[in-house]
Parts: sequence; structure tokens; C-alpha cells
Amino acid sequence: MKKLLKKPFLTAFACLALFSANAQKNAYKVKSPAKNNELVFELTKSGQPQYKFTSNGKSVIEPSLLGFEFQEIKKMTEGFKVVSTEEKSVNETWEQPWGEFKKVKDNHNELLVHLQETKGEKRLVDIIFRVFNDGLGFRYSFPKQPNLGKVKIANEITQFTFSADHDVWWIPVHSENSYYESFYRKTAISKTDTINTPATFETKNNLFVAVHEADLTDFASMTLKKSGNNQYKSELVPWADGVKVYAEAPFQTPWRTIIVGEKPGDLAVSTLMLNLNEPSKIKDVSWIEPSKYIGIWWGMHLEKYTWGQGPKHGATTKITKEYIDFASKNGLNGVLVEGWNVGWDGDWTADGNAFSFTKAYPDFDIVEIGKYAAKKNVRLIGHHETAGATKNYESQLEEAFKLYNKIGVNTVKTGYVNKYLDKKEWHDSQYGVRHYRKVIETAAKYKIMIDNHEPVKGTGLQRTYPNLMSQEGGRGQEYNAWSVDGGNTPEHTVTLPFTRMLSGPMDYTPGNFDFDYKLPQGAKVQTTLAAQLALYVAIFSPLQMASDLPENYEGKPEFKFVKEVPCIWSETKFLDSKIGEYTTVVRKDWNSENWYLGSLTNREARQLNIPLTFLEKGKSYKAEIYTDGKGADYKTNPYPVEISSKTVDSTTILNLNLASGGGTAIKFTPIAK
Repeated sequence: MKKLLKKPFLTAFACLALFSANAQKNAYKVKSPAKNNELVFELTKSGQPQYKFTSNGKSVIEPSLLGFEFQEIKKMTEGFKVVSTEEKSVNETWEQPWGEFKKVKDNHNELLVHLQETKGEKRLVDIIFRVFNDGLGFRYSFPKQPNLGKVKIANEITQFTFSADHDVWWIPVHSENSYYESFYRKTAISKTDTINTPATFETKNNLFVAVHEADLTDFASMTLKKSGNNQYKSELVPWADGVKVYAEAPFQTPWRTIIVGEKPGDLAVSTLMLNLNEPSKIKDVSWIEPSKYIGIWWGMHLEKYTWGQGPKHGATTKITKEYIDFASKNGLNGVLVEGWNVGWDGDWTADGNAFSFTKAYPDFDIVEIGKYAAKKNVRLIGHHETAGATKNYESQLEEAFKLYNKIGVNTVKTGYVNKYLDKKEWHDSQYGVRHYRKVIETAAKYKIMIDNHEPVKGTGLQRTYPNLMSQEGGRGQEYNAWSVDGGNTPEHTVTLPFTRMLSGPMDYTPGNFDFDYKLPQGAKVQTTLAAQLALYVAIFSPLQMASDLPENYEGKPEFKFVKEVPCIWSETKFLDSKIGEYTTVVRKDWNSENWYLGSLTNREARQLNIPLTFLEKGKSYKAEIYTDGKGADYKTNPYPVEISSKTVDSTTILNLNLASGGGTAIKFTPIAK
């Protein structure tokens, strides 16, 4: 990572204006640097830890209990006393190698509470609270101690209690699939059971709140189980044997995070999760680069090609070279190839142990293709589908990544298409978390970037391992080929920025230009062509795919936007947005003064007035506008795109006309004086 731009200042045991305790010394308060958010920690009469959180005086979390239960040993939920507290303030700025922001400000006040049981074994636990201007993070830390060694965690008692039966956008846990690939639904808290995070709440006191976690390391993923009126408690994803987490003191839990804002966009631009992860463990990040790629992928979903061997095999030397030629001609720097390796024949989902990650099919010369791609200044993107057989994959990891490093493959898309890992463990259990981390760390050793499909949810790990570029973890474009429910709805893509996207980059794979394919399932891309362009701005990924077949881009003027739009950004702003209805996002190019806009709507056509106040004052820009053309409609006529240009500045208000399921994409380029 780059050096900090500003040194942090630390203040221990100080700053009474920010930190105070009442006369009984059983309630401790800490405010955010801007004093808008406040955390209160106290012990109940029975010595049970609890916290509450407010924003500008409005309730975010009502008093909520904290603690842990274990198998075979006494729980740690009550009978505590506060031994001491430590207080600290941090104000620093750090720089990312890629992201939605080039510079990230970490400004928070911390309260560390040292707790000890008053009776029995007098075990110790610390609870660390960090209060930011945009929310709260807290974690448990179990220090090394004589009466707590190896433990089997049975339950985490962390509660999230709300003041009313708020609305929440949520997806279920495991009942529909294991990969977070569900539509988000909006209901009252009372209508939910167990839900995944991030979960996004619209409160009755006009706040937007997101509950999630950060730095998920050697622990089980946290879900939220409704445990009372307006209340959830942490429900950790178990191992097959029922144990939630195997641990040994000293150990820490992930951070539990609560982001709060007055508008949906406040959640979308929060960097709280990133700030709660450790700095990069990769010292030299020069090899980590964003990429725009095309792939032998959509053709399989359209049944033009097959993954396995046969007359329609897609991953051949000939076809791959054709894709490389197209990428080279159009300035795309990557070609993804699926189905190149032994193991795809027959029902590969039934047993992933057949996969080899070093042995190619006879019609795919991986060494020759690597050389050909290098000559064309294009990278081959490898594909490792495991079908959930993680032990088989781990046994080949070193050799597979060594091979890729040798032939110049610097990115791998991994896949885990199976309900369970190794036929018994959940993807988001501690078992899965350990596996995914091993892959990322091994990849870093061989200078390989990872695009992880069927993952455990993102929790900001890309700060620590910036070779973890992107993940799936949501319903992506592929559902528009084969899903029996018809594909992704127009509402889906205007919900993702405020739900799934709060957990990190998503490989949604936008860019479909052909809407006339016919498959038995009847699924379709449910957007206009202009909306497909807008998705490149609205849904962030440092690896962006041009998802359609190469021939569907040939001769299309709209493809110019796909070729030009960046993958990483120095600034990001969410303008007028309403979850599930519409959103407008503007982002500044990482490497230039250009800005890009992406605006999307659900199935309701609408007009949006967009002030361009984000542009630099006193400077004129050329706006290249791609918007829904006359008669455009995602159901009946998705193709019309009106392409125009005009001169604008920071005082301009643009009127955007979005068709049903439509969108607008704009490139703003400064005009030299």
C-alpha cells in the first residue's frame, strides 16, 4: 500500500468532550468526530454487556445485549464488571491501489472496554467500539488467559434492536441457494425470519441503516435471526457438526457494522467497512490492475457452445484466438475462457473431484494461446470451476497458479457451483471462509488476481488482499439466459447498489446488446440497451465484462461507451436515488479528469433532473450522452439509443428521459481552453 497521506493523531484516556462516563461508572459514551453519532455502552444489573446507538439524536439501535455461548463450557453473557477502558481517536487518509475512491479517510473515535467476570473463572473479554461519522463498528476480542483456551462457539448473542417495525430490504439464508443469488424483497422486520447481511433498513424516523460485518477472518459468517419484536440477533453459519466457530484464545471476531445515513446514497459511498480491515499485506501492488474483458462464457449460457468436449466445445484454440483478436482490436485487455480444462464432461456438478486445473483438453493449447495473447497485448483470464470440491482444488492450487504465472495468466475466475462445499459445509461457514482465504493468499504468492463466484460475502478483505478484485455473490446477468423466473427484473439493478453492493465489488457482467435470443426457459435481459451501458457506472467492479458475443458488438456505435468507460474511480457520488425505483451515480476516472454518469430506472418510465454540481466550477465539459431513444421499452423495444453531445458545466441541469427498464450513460470530458 502507498504511504499514509496524513499521520494519525492518537489521544489515549482523554478528550472528555468526546468520551464520558456517568457517576456510577457503568455507562460509557463515545461520539463520532463530527459528534453526529453516539454509542453508549453499559452493563445491566446482572452484569450483561449492552449497547445502544443514535444518529443526530434519532434512535438507530435500541439497547441490545452482547455476549457468547459455548459448547461444553459456561457461557460468557453476564456477571461482568468493567476493569478499565481505553480511548483513542484516529484521523488518517490512506490510498487504495484501486476502488471507488482513490483516497479513503479513516476518522473515528474508539472506546475499548476491558471486561472480567466477577465470579467463577473470572474470564476476560474486550469489546472494541469505533464510531465514525457514517456509522459504528464493534468487535469482541478474547485475550490469552489461563481459564479460556480452545473453544467451540455455540451462539453469538449480539442483538440489533430497532425502535419500530421498520422496512428492510433482505434476502433469505440458504433456503433458495447458497450464493446470495436471490431477489431482494422489501418487507417489515416482523415479516422476516433469518436474513443475510448486508440488510438495509428504512426507518420510521427517516434514516437509512445497513447492518453487515467487516474483516471476516477465520470465523463464521453472520446472518440475522429475528429474535423478538423489532429485533435480530447474530446467527452464525454453522459447521456440519453444529459448531458455529472453532477458536482458541487469543482471538477476535469480525467487526459488526452499522452504517447510517439520511439518504440511500449515504450508505453506498460509506468506506466504514474498508476502514475496519487491515492494510494491505501485499507490499508490491504494481501487478494488480483493473481489466475490461470479454469471454467464452455467454455462448455457453445461450447453448451455442458447451463447457465439455464435443462438436460444440467452446474453449478451443481456434475460438479463443478469435476472441483474443476481437479484444485486441477493441482495446479490451482480457479474455475469459471457461471449459478449457479436464473435468467438464458429463454431470460435472455431481463430483468436482474430476477437475484438473493444470491439464487442458486436447483442442486447447494453453501455452500457445498464452503466447498469442501476449503478442496481442491481451491477458488470458483463467477459470477454475470446482463444483464445491475444495479439497481437490486445494491439492492442486500451488501447481495451478505456478502454471498460470509461467504462461502469463494474471487473473483467475473461481467457481463453486454446489449447494455445499465438499458435499457438507456451507460456503459462508468458517470452513468456507478458511478455504476462500487460502485461495486468495496462494494467488497473491503467484501474482494472480481473483474473481470469485459462488463466494462468501464480501467484508472489505480487498483492502488487506487487493488481489481479491471482484466477486459474484448476487444475481448477475447470467440469470437473463436460463432462469425459469424470466431473468433479473428492472427493479433488481436499482436495488443492488444499496444492498448487495454494500459488501464490495460485484462481477455482474453487464453489456448485453442482443435481446432476441430464444431459449426454452424464456428468460430475457430486462433492460434497454442504454441501461446496459449505465450498469458499467452503477455497479462497481475493477474487472468489468463485455458480456455479449463479439459479433453482437460489431458495428454498434454504443460499444464505444463500453470500450471507454473505466473500471476504477477516484471519486464516487450517488445523486438522486430511491431503492428499487431509480438511481443516478457519477464517478470520476482514476486516471483523468473525466466523469461518467449512469442512471437507471425500474419498469416505470421517468424523467430525472440532474444538476451537474459535481463538475469542476468554471470549467466546460463535452457531454457524450447515450439515452433511451424514441419508443424504447425494455419489454417491447429495448434497442433504440439516442446518442448526442452537448457542452455543459457545473451550473447545468440535465433532464434525463428514462424509458421503462431504461437508463442513461454519459461521459463528461473537460474542454481545453
